[in-house]
Amino acid sequence: MTVPLPVDLAVAGLAVGSAAALSGIGLVVCHRATGVLNLAQGAVAMVTAYALRQTVVVWHWPRALAAAVCLLVFAPGLGVLMDVLVFRRLQRREAGTTETLVAGLGVFVLLIGSAALLWGLTPLTDAPALVPADPLHLPGLSGGPRIPLSTAVDLGIVLLIAAGVGAVSRWTPFGTTLRAVVDNRRLAELSGLDADRVSSVGWAFGAFTAGLTGVLLAPGLRLDPYGLPLLVMETLAVAVAAGLRSLPLAVGTALLLGVGQSELTAVHPAGWGGPLLQSVSADLFVLALLAVVFLPGRLARASGTAAPPPPPPSGSAPGAGAHVGPDAVRTLRRGGCAVLLLAPLVLRGNDLRALLPGPALALVLLSLVVVTGYGGQISLGQAGYAGLGALLTGTLVGHGLPALPALPALPALLVAVAVAAPFGLLVGWPAIRRRGLALALTTFAVGTAMSRLVFQQPYLTVGIRLDRSGPWADDRVYYAIELALLAVALLLVRALHRGRTGRALGAMRDHEPAAYASGVEVPRLKLLAFTAGAALAALGGGLLGLGAQAFDPDSFDPVLGLLWFAAVVVFGTGSAAGAVFAAMALTALDAATSTGVSAAAIGVLALLRGRVSLARAVTAADAAATGATATAGVPARGGAAVSAEGPAGGPVLRLNALGLRLARQFGGGHG
Repeated sequence: MTVPLPVDLAVAGLAVGSAAALSGIGLVVCHRATGVLNLAQGAVAMVTAYALRQTVVVWHWPRALAAAVCLLVFAPGLGVLMDVLVFRRLQRREAGTTETLVAGLGVFVLLIGSAALLWGLTPLTDAPALVPADPLHLPGLSGGPRIPLSTAVDLGIVLLIAAGVGAVSRWTPFGTTLRAVVDNRRLAELSGLDADRVSSVGWAFGAFTAGLTGVLLAPGLRLDPYGLPLLVMETLAVAVAAGLRSLPLAVGTALLLGVGQSELTAVHPAGWGGPLLQSVSADLFVLALLAVVFLPGRLARASGTAAPPPPPPSGSAPGAGAHVGPDAVRTLRRGGCAVLLLAPLVLRGNDLRALLPGPALALVLLSLVVVTGYGGQISLGQAGYAGLGALLTGTLVGHGLPALPALPALPALLVAVAVAAPFGLLVGWPAIRRRGLALALTTFAVGTAMSRLVFQQPYLTVGIRLDRSGPWADDRVYYAIELALLAVALLLVRALHRGRTGRALGAMRDHEPAAYASGVEVPRLKLLAFTAGAALAALGGGLLGLGAQAFDPDSFDPVLGLLWFAAVVVFGTGSAAGAVFAAMALTALDAATSTGVSAAAIGVLALLRGRVSLARAVTAADAAATGATATAGVPARGGAAVSAEGPAGGPVLRLNALGLRLARQFGGGHG
């Protein structure tokens, strides 16, 4: 009896769906226990997969012992460390989603950099499998579908864990404690419940499922520090589709997507539809993530309503400014930027070529300053706009569009920026009604979709060569041109920041509800911020491509976008000079040290910066509660209308007693 192909494909899809379901279960349980969406899930999965390979392939441990140590000790221990060292203090002070998001990204980047340092970037194909893929022989199934033993075990583990979590949460004292802590942590602690223990269990379980996901996926993939984390992050679609609460819905969505992705491989339409369908079938989880983040209400529980905190002070390092005035810090920062930017001009050969990406990367990071630092909008997808700028530049230089002939490098670059800038509206429109986690996932989904569905497709990128012949061919001349374009961009950004639009952006960033109330056109400003950010990122991406004289999709990987965001947070989201310093520091570290040093350094600094910023935030909140209203001319009691001058002499906000209460509630003392 011949088994129909769709049945065999469905069985194959269950393996991928089971791994995605495990990841989704971990994300949902961790969020239900802690209130945090663990963006470091993919990095934990990758590190655990590397740890298993190290113990089995390199150290020759017995496979069962290695699996027990990695899955039952290493991964849960990593989760507990994340809770104790990073997230516990955030939960105790009920930090907003923006702060927990940045902390999660810091952990993510640190683990990525550490893996690159320990194991390098060369993909490994010898990750050990825990269960063999031999066909499962059962009575009565001799003529049925061939079910690999590994698939059956994976699916059984998923169902067992989902059933166990459901039983524990419904019918045990710990489940009652869990629900109490999730509903109201402070009230639960006043009742004598150990909220920290519940949080640690949630993080340990989330890390365990992440590690199990990585171990199950790694044998069928090339194990590298970037690929596996991004693949696991794509399974965020499963958790988001489940509203971050429903385990049955998460499991069902994961299995459905896994089977659907496998079934689509059997469809082979003729013409241009063939490559397009292949890309869809290979990236169905990305499309699902893109779809669910645009559905209204899916992230309502997780995204919260609190406005993002103001950008960190302009001091460059954590704790900077404690003994040095802000003017001195700015002077030192600008002087350091000038030295880092001009130093490559005295170099030659490979030394100069290694630092060519610096000014171009500074433009990409400058786009994050405009969007996040000035506009207060989280954007994790700027790598997508940078890659789009490089791809369009290469297309215009090498082939030309149907309506345009092939162009020289500079006109091609400018046209590419003009074409890419409107793509900022892809996240600009959703950003009008979204903030925090919902906006972060939307921008990440758009950037990932660009990478997977455009940059990774050979039929769109093969033959793209970014030729910079003529005056641009000399590296020193090209670097000088990069500096000139960066200088123009800095002047434009400075004019934007110092003008009336900049004051309105500052009001929107500091307190969006109050900006609305004072007549600021918040939707228009958000669209402007994302469009300007897309233009700057496309300009930087085009220069990165021209510097390498080739289009490399890996140069615009979404994981790199997360690293860039963390770097801007470390060096100050509100400072254009900080973006330049961060870009040149990253470029110099990559050129002078081994792979992974820059990512590990940014991860450590991001976590340190977060702890210092949190301490400052608590101090600022205390000051605001005790006397800031009086200094602003606001009476401490009573219901009279008040008038307060906006940042940098910006719009005047007139709030009554209800408005003041809302400002204190949503602004956390900094509205």
